[in-house]
Formats: sequence, C-alpha cells, structure tokens
Amino acid sequence: MKKKPFKKRVQSTAKAPAKNERLQKVLARAGYGSRREIETWITQGRVKVNDKPAELGQLYNVGDKIKVNGKLVPLSRLKTKETKVILYHKPVGELTTRSDPEGRNTVFDNLPRIHGGRWIAVGRLDINTSGLLVLTTDGELANNLMHPSNEIEREYAVRILGEVTDETIKALKQGVLLEDGMAKFDQIYSQGGQGANHWYHVVLKEGKNREVRRLWESQGVTVSRLMRVRYGNVILSKSLRPGKTQELTPAEVSSLRRLVAKS
Repeated sequence: MKKKPFKKRVQSTAKAPAKNERLQKVLARAGYGSRREIETWITQGRVKVNDKPAELGQLYNVGDKIKVNGKLVPLSRLKTKETKVILYHKPVGELTTRSDPEGRNTVFDNLPRIHGGRWIAVGRLDINTSGLLVLTTDGELANNLMHPSNEIEREYAVRILGEVTDETIKALKQGVLLEDGMAKFDQIYSQGGQGANHWYHVVLKEGKNREVRRLWESQGVTVSRLMRVRYGNVILSKSLRPGKTQELTPAEVSSLRRLVAKS
C-alpha cells in the first residue's frame, strides 16, 4: 500500500474582523457585494444581526450572528483574507450581471471559481461594449474604486462614424447636459483611422450609464465600436484575449489600493 505524500500544513493567516467596524463594510470585505449594495439590502430588511433587522450604520461586534437573505454568514467569511483581483477581457455580447432572465451570456460564466467568496465587478460595461473589467473578492475595495469622490480615470478606445470638428471636441471637453446631468471628457486623443471611421481615446472620471456613447451621440455622430482599455492604473494587456482572465499580483493589488487610500 502506497503512502500518501506528506503535505506541509500551512497555518491560516486569516484574522477576525476588527471591532466596531460598520456592518456594511464587514460584509463588503467578505465579498457579499459592494458597500452600496449591502446598504440597500439593509434598508430592505434583508440583513439581520442576532435575529433582529440590521440598521444602517450599525457596528459589528465579534460574536454577532449575521444573516443575509435568511442564510447565516459563516465566521470564516468574516475573517480577513487575502484580496484577489482579476482582469477580464469582456467580449461584445456579454452582460455584466450574475444572471439574465433571457438566458444570455454573462461575464460571470467565464470567471474562475473561488471558494468562500465571490467576484464583485468594479463598475459595468454594457452588452455592446468590450474591454477591461476589473473584479475583486473585496467589496470594500470595489466600492472605493467606483466611488465618484475618488475620481478614478476610465479610458476608452472609441471608433466614430461621422464628422468630428474642433467645435465637437471643444464641446465634449467643456461639458454637455445629458438627461441625468452634466458630463464631459477630461481628455480626448485622436488615434487616426480610414474613410468615415476615426478612432479616439477618451478619458473620464465618472461611470454613468452609457456615458461615453451618449456624449458622442449628443454631437450627432455614431459610436461604431467601444472598448475600455484602462481603469485607474490598470491597463488592458494586448496579450489578454477576449473571454480570458488575468490575476493581479499582491504588489499590483497594493498599487490599486493606493489609488483609493484617501477613502
């Protein structure tokens, strides 16, 4: 009978969450969702602490029994774990949602499985937009990367069909009134093109729904292709093919955290 190979036992480095942290922050870090999502769940009565409905701003105390949607949150989920961040090259045709009533493909169909947590998307890309999608197991980090106050830059490659004049560029940089408020590009770079199609790179610090498309369309031109190529200091590598993922190293995750260190 062959002996099983000896496996070195690795002592867990997970730690219990610090005392007096807000409940939504603890659950976000545990990977249940972004802080904003969890705050909504609390107001909807979907979170309970010691069998009583949770309140916004409520503090977590070690030993509290937390339930989300009637299911007990395991203590192992609440312990501080190593944050994982992956980059996903989203193809056109996939939704940035966990499930779709129409059965369409979602970005989560192609992600690696993770034990004791779940992937949280940092922002969204609409079904017709491809490119860089950042996902993490840390809901607090996701929330900070998305929060408007941190002004994280998003850069897109855009193919435009139609005439773009100097006045068009000036208007897009000064600001355009959309149905949900003023919006603008912080930077616009011409990237060349042939015939009626022309490529531009644009940079903005907001994540409004379809904002890039709506800004260009407000000037009477059509976006025929749109791809996100950068989020903060994370760039979409040419070697990362559509439908594939790439995990960031601990050093790269730390660099990402420094972007939102003021939060």
